[in-house]
Parts: sequence; structure tokens; C-alpha cells
Amino acid sequence: MPSHGKVPATVVTGFLGAGKTSLIRSLLARADGKRLALIVNEFGDVGVDGEILKGCGIESCGEDDIVELANGCICCTVADDFVPTLEALLDRPLPPDHIVIETSGLALPKPLIRAFNWPAIRTRVTVDGVVAVVDGPAVAAGRFAADPEAVQAQRRADDALDHDSPLEELFHDQLNCADLVVLNKADLLDETGLVAVAADIADELRPGVRLVRASQGALDPAVLLGLGAGAEGDLDSRPSHHDGEDDHDHDDFVSHVFELGETAAPDRLLDRLRGAIEGHDILRVKGFVAVPGKTMRLVLQGVGGRLDSYFDRDWRDGETRSTRLVVIGLAGLDRAAVAMALAE
Repeated sequence: MPSHGKVPATVVTGFLGAGKTSLIRSLLARADGKRLALIVNEFGDVGVDGEILKGCGIESCGEDDIVELANGCICCTVADDFVPTLEALLDRPLPPDHIVIETSGLALPKPLIRAFNWPAIRTRVTVDGVVAVVDGPAVAAGRFAADPEAVQAQRRADDALDHDSPLEELFHDQLNCADLVVLNKADLLDETGLVAVAADIADELRPGVRLVRASQGALDPAVLLGLGAGAEGDLDSRPSHHDGEDDHDHDDFVSHVFELGETAAPDRLLDRLRGAIEGHDILRVKGFVAVPGKTMRLVLQGVGGRLDSYFDRDWRDGETRSTRLVVIGLAGLDRAAVAMALAE
């Protein structure tokens, strides 16, 4: 615990599918006796990331140590959800040694950091660091405007491009707020690509912010924890596209939940998902698949056109075996069309 008796908290931010859950899973597995509590902030009606983490079976972080805040971003529900959740963790007879907060991939980090200045918690907890997880191959593909100069040149040439897209704003806000940036999925890029992506990201970072590489989110906890940033007292040095706004919302994004029952051919479901992603404004897909004859639950995650799946744990007694997917997309996403594309 740091000086002044405050419990340190690490905020893990990052764009959709960057690998935040993988990084936290790795962190929990290497906790080495440290008491960690985890707050998972979901965007959507089904807390998929929290369920994935609960399925890890890691002794150092039991289900009682994982708290989910669903249906909205943390910073929009500070008084109702976030502050009381932190107070409940801090009031435990044996409080956590460290609190890890996974934000939604659609969350602006700065309003959350500001919430740590609320009178009820500001003397009891401090933001040890903001860790931004970056999808290396996505940046290499230019998906998040990794070349700021080229984007600026394009804006100067086109009067219609006065503002960043919502996706670019989120990406830049997350980098600008970070104390440490994790260039994830490094194993999917060659050295030339890694160097180029690192150079692009470095242009966005505040002085002194480190950039480290990772594959599948695996990093030594000593790299992630103990940064001592005190970020809640350092907000002015973390510029945001949304500085000066009274609030913000996620009107640019929508999420839909699809219940599909048991799925006999998950490979065909993946093919249908790829088709739906190509044909609609889908940013992210995540959920669980129930496969007849299989005792284990199939986790499905996708960002862009890249889909991953793996079996994580057995279905529990009394648990409804069903295929349940959360699809996150741009506003105006045609739910009925996506449902038709997913149907067998």
C-alpha cells in the first residue's frame, strides 16, 4: 500500500478488442498472494467480460472479488454505482491490496479518473496508474488514424472533416490519459511493423509515458502495478477531446444482445458472423456459445473481421445452456438485419 494509507487502483483502458481482459486474466494469474479486487465495466446488457474473468478459475481472485457495473460507462454512473462499489471494497474487514478497473472499450478515461476526487473516496484510494492497451495489428492497419499528420493533412484538404470520428477521439483520449501503454498482440507483427506502430503511438504520448510490448496481454505485474502516478491529482496534464464538456454519452454506439439457443455448428456461426460484420457497422462481437454434446462453454470474441473462440469452463449445474452474443456497432445498426444474418 502506498504512503498516506490509500489503496492503489489501476485503470485499464483500451479500444474494443485490444486485449484488456487477456491482460487482466494474466495479471490475476500472477498475483502471487496479493489481494486483488476487480471492477469490470461493461457496455451492453450482458456482462460478458466479467463472466469470462469469473470462468478463469484463478485462486487469487474469487468471484466475490469481481464486481460488474453493467448498462453504461462508469463515469456516467459515478454516484449510483462506482463510488458505492469502491466504498464497499474499502470497507471490507480485509480490504484489497490493489484494485483493478477494466473500463469499457467505449469509455472515455478522464471522467473516470476525475471521479476519484469525490469526497467519499478521495482520502482512501488513489489512481496508481492508467494502463492503455493497444491492438498492434489494428494500428498497423491504420484503423485508428495511427498517422496524425496524414489525418491533419486530410482535414486541411477537406472542410467536411473538421472533427475526429468518435473512434479516433476515443483512441487518442485513451493514449493521452495513459501512464503506461501496452502494445498488445506483438506476436502478430514482425519487427518492422512493431517499430512503425510504436513510433506512431509515441507521437501521441505525454512525456515520460512508457510503451511496452505484450503478446496475449501477458506482462509481469511489476510492470503494471506500482506506477505511483496519482493520476486523479494530475488531470490537467492529460488532454482530452472532451475537455470543457459537462458530460458525454455513447450516442455514437449501440449494443444488441442475441439469444440463439444451442449451436450445433459453431464454425458456421463464425462464418455467418464474418458476413454480418462485413455487411453492417459492427465493431465488436463477444459472448458464449452452447455446443450440443460439449460440457464446456465456448467463448467467442471478435473485433473487426478477426474472430477468436476457445472453451473456457464447464457449464454449471442450473446454468442455461444457450448461445448469447453481444454485438456492438455504430448508431443505426440494423438489429433485424443482423439477426437475420446470424440465423441458421
